[in-house]
Amino acid sequence: MEKTGDKNSKPSLGKETRDLLKESGLKARKSLGQHFLVGRRVLGKIIASGGITKEDVIIEVGPGLGVLTLELAKLAGQVICIEIDSSLAANLGGRLSGIDNVSILNRDVLGTRPSEVLPPGETRYKVIANLPYYITSPVLRHFLEAEVRPCLMVVMVQKEVARSIAAIPGKMSLLSVGVQLYGRAEIISAVPARSFHPVPKVDSAVVRVTSYPEEIIPAGCRGSFFEVVRAGFGSPRKQLINTLSHGLGMDKENVSGRMLEAGIEPKRRAESLSVEEWCCLWRVLKKDEGEGECLH
Repeated sequence: MEKTGDKNSKPSLGKETRDLLKESGLKARKSLGQHFLVGRRVLGKIIASGGITKEDVIIEVGPGLGVLTLELAKLAGQVICIEIDSSLAANLGGRLSGIDNVSILNRDVLGTRPSEVLPPGETRYKVIANLPYYITSPVLRHFLEAEVRPCLMVVMVQKEVARSIAAIPGKMSLLSVGVQLYGRAEIISAVPARSFHPVPKVDSAVVRVTSYPEEIIPAGCRGSFFEVVRAGFGSPRKQLINTLSHGLGMDKENVSGRMLEAGIEPKRRAESLSVEEWCCLWRVLKKDEGEGECLH
């Protein structure tokens, strides 16, 4: 924990957070998964991982008490905060009213398209956030599948979820494929539970996802692609030939032949496939369905 004895040093974020909550009559809402970041070193790692410049527009999800917001505002051109908690949004809006490059929106991020909140004509932005555990996957999917996708995401998530997001073939999951289809994922730093107030029951990690400049699968074909991936992960411990034939309603001989055509051994399991292999497999499994441009 950070020292507070030196009167010239900054007070700990933990004390600042507790004092602010008390003064404002606010408290962390368990129903919204609120855990406020109180680790100053962790805060520094998040900021450094974003590579933020004055050219950047940042969308921050769940700013809470604004600890991260204030640091982002010092570096970015514009910070757009989306906070679902009306009490926190009002408090933050009042406290940061004098900072002209920060805007606070009291909205549900999952019901908000990035294009609705970005400056007119802006298509390049970054997402930086301490995400509530219970909406991690939906929020990632919301932005990565958006019409206007972020060029970079730096997010705090549950440690086990971070491992899944950044997994390599052999440990892949539906979440791994769902994120890595859109960008390169990496774990930046582990974050102990004591770095938050109130202290959660699990550790966290900072994850960075750098979006690919071009989509691997066209937007109109994602449904077809993920139908195959979901079928493959239907029973992760079974061989792919079995899970795919069952999940897609195809006979095993047909599935086996197409897997071999894609260069994939039928006895392999879903967790062993890379994103590239899933793309190859999807193309041969769906080649008779007339997907047009998707299958070239």
